[in-house]
Amino acid sequence: MTTTYQPAAAAAVPRKAASAMTALLLRLHFYIGLFVGPFIMVAAVTGTLFVLTPQIEERVYAGQLFNQSQGEIQPLAAQIKAAQAYMDGLNHPGDKPRLFAVRPSKAEGWNTRVMFSQQGLGDQSRAVFVDPVNLQVHGELLVYGTSGTLPFRTTLDYLHRNLMLGDLGRNYSELAASWLWLGALGGVWLWWNARRRARPEVQKARKPMNARRLHSLLGIWIVVGLVFFSATGLTWSKWAGARVNMLRAELGWITPSASMQLQPSKSMEGMDMGEHAEHMTMAHQHAGMAMPMPAAGDPARFDLVQSIARAGGIDSSEIEIRPPRAANQAWMVRETDRSWPTQVDTVAVDPDRMAITSRADFATFPLIAKLIRWGVDAHMGILFGVANQIMMAAFGIALTAMIVLGYVMWWRRRPAAGSGLAPLTEAFMRLAPAQRVTVGVLAILLGWNLPLMGLSLLLFLLVDVIRWRLARR
Repeated sequence: MTTTYQPAAAAAVPRKAASAMTALLLRLHFYIGLFVGPFIMVAAVTGTLFVLTPQIEERVYAGQLFNQSQGEIQPLAAQIKAAQAYMDGLNHPGDKPRLFAVRPSKAEGWNTRVMFSQQGLGDQSRAVFVDPVNLQVHGELLVYGTSGTLPFRTTLDYLHRNLMLGDLGRNYSELAASWLWLGALGGVWLWWNARRRARPEVQKARKPMNARRLHSLLGIWIVVGLVFFSATGLTWSKWAGARVNMLRAELGWITPSASMQLQPSKSMEGMDMGEHAEHMTMAHQHAGMAMPMPAAGDPARFDLVQSIARAGGIDSSEIEIRPPRAANQAWMVRETDRSWPTQVDTVAVDPDRMAITSRADFATFPLIAKLIRWGVDAHMGILFGVANQIMMAAFGIALTAMIVLGYVMWWRRRPAAGSGLAPLTEAFMRLAPAQRVTVGVLAILLGWNLPLMGLSLLLFLLVDVIRWRLARR
């Protein structure tokens, strides 16, 4: 947002003083700042708060996350039974909580999370925190999604994603991401064009740091980050995200996943664990007779499944184990460490055969799938730890300052009421015929792939027409 349309000033300047394309970008840049700017600013503020919260959460939820115990780690089965006993002692209305997943203690002093799903929780689950040494329960919390986000960050996540308004609210963040990249690149073009047209002595002169200059400099410094925010934000948006997924499917850029489906007709296939599997088989023998294997989802199987996954290359300290929901499904063990170097391998385990039946290793992901994973994690401030958090927060603060400065500029130079014509449509009509066709085709393509951009562009044009009709009266 660099200026506003001022008919009196515009009439005094010959049209040839600026190219028609620059005039169009100037009007569009102004409309993005005026109408989409509030949505972008809300996304910037909530996103900045979100990336700064991990350390805050460790203090807020220290009682649930950490323990002071020292000694031998108890089997997962014992830890899960302690969590189940705790849940049985609570009065949960509705259906009985179902054992959903377990995240073993990732380091000394950290508690194990035993998660239960329940009807009505949606994407959330109840996490019971168990001391892996003495089996003491340190309470429960609602955690969100596959990342297991704790309540404080979940609230900020909902604010950033949808203003806590559900699917309807998701439109705000998608609208912001759809226009952010174009506003940023358009601003760079306007800044470069102004410098190119300025006289050499003006370019070399030391200029005061006013609102317009600071707005421009901040935009130049963070333009790459703004384009990055826009692209990564759109990957998990509702409407544009669906288009992105369609394109990825057409180009074969789908992120690989391990198949949880077991094939009874091929019961002897799978990845043999070799000598390790032999030792585990012998461990389940008693007095020369095989002991009956526990049912799927039974706590007794978690230790066995974890051993098979560890032997099969799952070596991250942060893992999640999920039991199957049906008899023909495998257990899932996945790494959850999304910092650098990324460890997000996933394996499907059949404990009856003591084999890994399917796997998806991050090292074998296509390059695009890796870039998307890294981009999303960097966007969330978790890829490079504290350095990533500081960088994302700096971008968010700079973007917020840019928007505030843009509104200051608009307020100081706003035109008189009713004095405007139709700047956006007028600038478009001043383009050469070939330029008009090119811009029109680009607008249609962008409007199709970014539906909220297309709808809001129609609203921009409607505002133009209304202003033009009012001015004629």
